[in-house]
Amino acid sequence: MPVYLGVDFHARTQTVCWCSTEDGVIRQRTLDHERDNVPAFYAQFAAPAIVGLESSGYALWFHRLLAEQGHHVLVGDAAAIRKFAKRRQKNDRRDAELLLDLLLHGDFPAVYVPPPASRDVLGLLRYRHRLVRMRTMLRNGLQAVALNHQLRLGPSLFTARGQQQLSALPLEGADATQRTHSLALLEALQKKILEVEEILDARASADPRVTCLRTHPGVGLLTALAVVHTLEPVSRFDRARRVAAYCGLDPKEHSSGETQRFGHISKEGNRLLRFLLIEAAQAAVRPGQDDDLRRFYYHLLVKKHAAVAAVAVARKLVLRLYRMLRDQIAYDEFRRRGRDARRAREISSLPIHRDG
Repeated sequence: MPVYLGVDFHARTQTVCWCSTEDGVIRQRTLDHERDNVPAFYAQFAAPAIVGLESSGYALWFHRLLAEQGHHVLVGDAAAIRKFAKRRQKNDRRDAELLLDLLLHGDFPAVYVPPPASRDVLGLLRYRHRLVRMRTMLRNGLQAVALNHQLRLGPSLFTARGQQQLSALPLEGADATQRTHSLALLEALQKKILEVEEILDARASADPRVTCLRTHPGVGLLTALAVVHTLEPVSRFDRARRVAAYCGLDPKEHSSGETQRFGHISKEGNRLLRFLLIEAAQAAVRPGQDDDLRRFYYHLLVKKHAAVAAVAVARKLVLRLYRMLRDQIAYDEFRRRGRDARRAREISSLPIHRDG
């Protein structure tokens, strides 16, 4: 008979509440990850036991342990789980009991967990993003040093000529130390970023889905990889609008009766994916890229802020990429199908003339 376990997981401890359908007795135990033998505790349950826990960080080792022992892991949406709580008091024991109760009644709000290969690619994308943010901080610091000494070059400060002018500044004390250290760190960071991009490029070259998405104007290596490995498999989305909601690009709505109120986007889902999609959208509306997205962007720009228009283009873009993935077609085929669909709608809207 299967065993169900609700696990309130933390970095140092976990509270487990479990029940076997054979006797229906609910048991509970708190495990310390350093003092207690966690693998031995879960080995006592006949595989496959059903283990449910909230989505959280620092649990990868625990997921790997359960998978090695043959148990089935369900990761739940923490916000959705909290809505089921009937008591105001919240502690680890009650959280574990709630998880077990949801498992037993079939109400556990499980979320999709990407396979190891996709987790690895997404981890590399996040790591590269952190390196780029560190590089930006260093560059901003060097810009401050340059401006304090009347060297106003803007982005040109980081060209070869700008670096020569920065190095020639007669600096002393803290500014001289910051310049020396920042330039050395920038060089090292740039090498690390290039190394990560080479790894990502090797992963992308072996994946025809990434090659297909990169045919769309504005979509580069990083955006294509993020879309492929975040939406994989695309078959779990029955329509395109669910993709926009999954990426957090759908607007919040509070409507009643004849009154409609739309707010900002929900910002749920993968934050890095939204960032990359907005960057790709800004590239796609440049001259010579995608004319339809460009017209849509400037149409919104008359009434909305530039940031709002860019987010709207990013939403359209991810819906396009979803359809290209779903149908396994490149950008040219996507455009051809769009033209054929528009032509068919125009013909169907023409009035029908009957003789006699």
